Amino acid sequence: MSLLVVGSMAFDSIRSPFGEVEKVVGGSATYFSLAASYLAPVRLVSVVGADFPPAVIRMLGSRSIDTRGLTVAEGKTFHWKGFYEYDLNTAHTVTTELNVFRDFAPVLPEEYRDTPYVFLGNIAPSLQLDILRQMRRPKLVALDTMNYWIESSPGPLREVIDKVDILMVNEGEIRMLTGEYNLVKGARKVIGWGPSRVVIKRGEYGVLHLSDGTMFAAPAYPLETIFDPTGAGDSFAGGFMGYLAGRKGGDLADSDFRLATMYGSAIASFTVEAFSTERLQNLTPEDIAERLGSFLALTEFRV
Repeated sequence: MSLLVVGSMAFDSIRSPFGEVEKVVGGSATYFSLAASYLAPVRLVSVVGADFPPAVIRMLGSRSIDTRGLTVAEGKTFHWKGFYEYDLNTAHTVTTELNVFRDFAPVLPEEYRDTPYVFLGNIAPSLQLDILRQMRRPKLVALDTMNYWIESSPGPLREVIDKVDILMVNEGEIRMLTGEYNLVKGARKVIGWGPSRVVIKRGEYGVLHLSDGTMFAAPAYPLETIFDPTGAGDSFAGGFMGYLAGRKGGDLADSDFRLATMYGSAIASFTVEAFSTERLQNLTPEDIAERLGSFLALTEFRV
């Protein structure tokens, strides 16, 4: 089944202990779409400026990514500049230039409104609510957010959280959102608001995935080569939602969500091995299957 993503496409300027790049392709929707496209057809909704490389748009369109929802506007593309220290779990923002993304107010193409799987990327909660109003009874909706929206738009954010099935956030965000330091307690509080699942992204410590009455933890894959964690969370979300949208069969079982967590973790582990989307663009089904097998070997034990 098709998968709709609404989010940012951007230029990123990044410095880490392992290198530095200027204005490379990034953005939540870019990472998400590439990751998900290995597993399901994607419908992309975003905006870029006239300075965005047409070759990148053509590359996205050559995958299982429908770019009819992508607007090319007059002006400059969203630009984020930041850096990481040896604690790669924490990004330090230097500058954020919204540019054409400041006026992003998408109107979905008519054929997009019946998309069964939806991912609302890290954008203003008011826009996330507007996207939901344009949809016609989606099967599954997941939501991402960040500390900026938790602080500046708590009312609209709480409203949109109440309307989705899955909330995906990191450790700091779940604590800020709920006021609970304990991650399990925080997730249980969110589930009480409406979502049936909470997925907490923990960077190099893996993922914690909770639903009503169940809990599943997945490790991060231990890599020898790490350049840039930017986009890893969005790649995880793409693999997670891509697996669910692309699977065959009827209703989703808890085992499907657990396997989706592992697909997301596997694909995200490739993203950090290079700057920008370089590694993510060049995967094969065999690469993903091999990484999944490595995760299985990493966590398997007998009693």
